[in-house]
Amino acid sequence: MDILLDAVIDTFKLLPFLFVTYVIIEWIEHSASNSITESIQKSSKFGPLIGSAAGLIPQCGFSSIASTLYVTRVLTLGTLISIYLATSDEMLPILISNNAPIDLIVKILAIKFIVGVIVGYCIDLVIRKRKQDHIDIDAFCEGEDCHCEEEGIFVSALKHTIKIGLYIFGVTILLNLLLEYVHLETLLNVSPTLTTFVSAIVGLIPNCAASIVLTELYLGGALDFGALMAGLLTNAGVGLLVLFRINHNQRENFKIIGILVVVGVAVGLSLQLLGI
Repeated sequence: MDILLDAVIDTFKLLPFLFVTYVIIEWIEHSASNSITESIQKSSKFGPLIGSAAGLIPQCGFSSIASTLYVTRVLTLGTLISIYLATSDEMLPILISNNAPIDLIVKILAIKFIVGVIVGYCIDLVIRKRKQDHIDIDAFCEGEDCHCEEEGIFVSALKHTIKIGLYIFGVTILLNLLLEYVHLETLLNVSPTLTTFVSAIVGLIPNCAASIVLTELYLGGALDFGALMAGLLTNAGVGLLVLFRINHNQRENFKIIGILVVVGVAVGLSLQLLGI
């Protein structure tokens, strides 16, 4: 019952974010003029900066929003990655509840923000040299087999929200069951160098347990700062879960995971080498 209740709570916390996102997407599709789409494209130059700032807010709603907006190409890949890297999930509440030093909290948030901004802009710079993606909501609707024109904005948005919500609910139950029997603390009990790699992989788990365990292990002295940051940088909450559900280009999804892991491990090892 605890596992079921946790899944219900986690899912319901996301539904408002998902619904608002789909309303925005439906509105863009139904009423977007050339001037609106051009404005969205032009504002993308601030995407990684705004995305990194939004990701620092202690919840994973923004990462789920970002996944949907990226699939429709409202957001660039750089902005998506910046939000994923900056997402803090349950890390901040755990630090505050444990009376962690203010300078530690500021240091963690600053690193996540700076890494998110730098990596986001680098990715967008490379992609813009190759091609410029345009907003493509029609492709998203075709993939979801929806009938937006007949149903209207709010009905269609509600159906999208329920469909994704049920998916998140089902997977969350499975993850909670798995984490009931697999102790993340044991997986992270390896050599300092390997811990950084393992921590980055653990951070990919689309469940709040990942950020909670990583933060508590660090506060308990069982994890060094580099390994902590490696896991927190790859921890995008349920954003990855939503991405794999609605983005049918699985090769692209795994590339995004690869970017997160490479950045997380690189930053983690660099912090260890620098003795931070």
